[in-house]
Amino acid sequence: MTEGTPQEGRPNDSSEASSGVAVLDRAFAILNAFGPTDDRLTLTELSRRTELYKSTVLRLLGALEHGGFIRKLSDGQYAIGHQPLRLATLYQRSFQVGPVVEPLLQQLSRDLGETASFYVRQGDHRLVLYRVEPSRSVRVSIRVGEEFAIDKGASGKVLLAFTETEDPRWQEIRERLWAVSFGERDPETASASVPVFDSTGELQGALTLSGPKGRFDAPAVIDAALATLLDSARRATIALGGKGSRYDASIASFAKAPAATDGSENVDRAGR
Repeated sequence: MTEGTPQEGRPNDSSEASSGVAVLDRAFAILNAFGPTDDRLTLTELSRRTELYKSTVLRLLGALEHGGFIRKLSDGQYAIGHQPLRLATLYQRSFQVGPVVEPLLQQLSRDLGETASFYVRQGDHRLVLYRVEPSRSVRVSIRVGEEFAIDKGASGKVLLAFTETEDPRWQEIRERLWAVSFGERDPETASASVPVFDSTGELQGALTLSGPKGRFDAPAVIDAALATLLDSARRATIALGGKGSRYDASIASFAKAPAATDGSENVDRAGR
């Protein structure tokens, strides 16, 4: 096949010249071609992933490099530039929760020895906005900016419960203000999550603790994690101008209820 012959399934390059929207779509496709573990990609791989001609990708890479969104490395491969980091910082600041949430995440991770994170909803995904990992070698490792399916994991349940408020599937989570998951996204991990609200009562995100499933299986451990998370979410909500009193009943339920001694109550409380 020659470079000038459109491949089946690929858009004709002529549309690129006639539509600024098409050019932007192609540029975004190149940026989105980089996955969470991709430090660098070749021109050939970018062409394959975007289903664009190499000539088209090369032109767009030049423009993206000029704007600071792409870097051309000494070996001829391409990596993400500095501009997305600047935009990511602005994106984090737009939520205005960083100064409140980050110290709480550090304390949660330090006190409980697990990965503490803060998720927000982005369409059908949940995005890691902030995270702190413990120093222990066996831990759940996630990156700021990573996206996961919203229908799996404790934080996804919390985000769904308070953004789809008419959905009866999440009524119990809305009432008790917490959710847990065991091996939903990753069969080896478990997590617990609670909502954080602002002064208007709107959901700001999900405060979450995650770790190896074996460390979360004991009822006393998951209860202690939830009690600590609820207290942290209460403090965050108060700091953001919200009502901390909405957490009182949930926090009290953990203070009064003894941990189960067998697996039966754990199954019920954890909502597996």
